[in-house]
Amino acid sequence: MQKEIGFITGRCCIYSGKLITLCGGEGAGKSTQAKKIFDFFQSENIPCILTKEPGGTKIGLMIRKILLSPENSDIYNKTELLLYLADRAEHFHKVIVPGLQNGKIVICDRFIDSTFVYQGEARGMDIDFINYVHKYILGDFLPDLTLVLDCRPKSGLERVDRDLACGTRTEDESRFDSEKISFHEKIRAGFLKLAEKNENARFYLIDAEKTVDNVFESIKSAIIEKGIIQN
Repeated sequence: MQKEIGFITGRCCIYSGKLITLCGGEGAGKSTQAKKIFDFFQSENIPCILTKEPGGTKIGLMIRKILLSPENSDIYNKTELLLYLADRAEHFHKVIVPGLQNGKIVICDRFIDSTFVYQGEARGMDIDFINYVHKYILGDFLPDLTLVLDCRPKSGLERVDRDLACGTRTEDESRFDSEKISFHEKIRAGFLKLAEKNENARFYLIDAEKTVDNVFESIKSAIIEKGIIQN
């Protein structure tokens, strides 16, 4: 029997910066909103870094190409998981930790929760193993705030098609887009489960089917409520 989605517990307190992560299914608007958060912080002269997984480092970009290319649609599930974890190890220690140590707000498009949902919940991979490796990579570290951008799979995939048509999304990163609708429904259910449990009170569920500006206003309210910045 598959086990419940798990979490690393605790929060390392040696960093003066804050980590905000965004997660959600395909077409939920994570990259768009991550950029809007970054632009907002910059306009307020708040030191910040915008990054992503996979692909936030030089090595990560090579891993990203493997993971997202539709040419690799037959990738073995365990290979997929291990590549994501390798990307995270490189990214966490080379980008996220230095940013936090320098007191910056790090905004990351996807992080640990996407692995729990995509590889754990949807692919059926061993949650205990995912937790174990995350503990090995991250210690007791958790994000300060995780924004769960929620939209129906049909709506998200329609956005993906529009983005592909206008060139803001490329075919060479479309491997997950072509998964069956049942896979995307599992993804949404997994993220909603995380948001409902809301362990460590770090998850905020955001209705991502609203306009881009309305979604951002909800995100800004969550950032203020969580105390990342002052109102």
